Amino acid sequence: MASLIGSVFLLVLQTYAAPPEFIQVGTGTTSGPGMPGNDTVGPSLVPPPGTSKRTPQSIIIGVRKGGTRALLEMLDIHPEVAAAATEVHFFDWDENYAKGFDWYRNLMPYSYPHQITVEKTPGYFTSALAPERIHAMNSSIKLLLILRDPAERVISDYTQVYFNRLENHKPVQAIENMLVRNGALNTRYKAIQRSLYDVHMSNWLQHFPLEQIHIVDGDTLIRNPLPELQKVERFLNLPPRIVSSNFYFNQTKGFYCIRSDGRERCLHESKGRPHPVVNGTVLRQLRSYLREHNHNFYRMVKRSFNWL
Repeated sequence: MASLIGSVFLLVLQTYAAPPEFIQVGTGTTSGPGMPGNDTVGPSLVPPPGTSKRTPQSIIIGVRKGGTRALLEMLDIHPEVAAAATEVHFFDWDENYAKGFDWYRNLMPYSYPHQITVEKTPGYFTSALAPERIHAMNSSIKLLLILRDPAERVISDYTQVYFNRLENHKPVQAIENMLVRNGALNTRYKAIQRSLYDVHMSNWLQHFPLEQIHIVDGDTLIRNPLPELQKVERFLNLPPRIVSSNFYFNQTKGFYCIRSDGRERCLHESKGRPHPVVNGTVLRQLRSYLREHNHNFYRMVKRSFNWL
């Protein structure tokens, strides 16, 4: 009798707690790198008729601390975009890549044939292996690269690590101690290496033509999101659906938030954290070192940016 009651209770729970049409995509909530997030339909749920899980037709390849989460959340407004909720790290982590394309596809959201599946993993841009691996999957895939001022990106990178270490009760160092070693700029510091955009871009251009890589200006996206999103729509051949009313400026947070489907949402509180004030001499050293790399990058992509 007890087992019969338990079975009935489970049936009721499956029927009322999770209707079959429920599917949640692009909420920004994750279950950890490479793990299914809110976009995953559980074993007791039936995906919407006509949908399937497909490998992405577009990937946001980076850059770390360049605005990848903001770009994905804003792009997810579009009704013809199905956004993966997690950073999959398939093409940059060997242990995940070894699991194969079926494993990768299973982490994608269910989508209709007219929709574009998009995933984002910031680590792809600086990975030596990601370009070749993505090309092997789909040589005609459309890539989205969002970049910001590389010196500001370094500071933002440090800030994220700083707060993560604080939260995990680990020792922290002042940013100047990370940027300078023995009186000289510490060019081996990982945050600086990630900001050498020309070095990483040269690797991507060995596998993809520039026409397949759309660069989003991350600094502009934060100040005025709509024009950048409209460029992305055109690049992905999406009908124009994102409009100015989809965004509103949150005075408390100091950046734009999203309004869509009658809901308002802002990025996680970890976004937009205040940056430390960096010693002026050290900051000038950093900018001076990055300047040549920036100009090399401008020549590569046939476009310039307002980076100091």
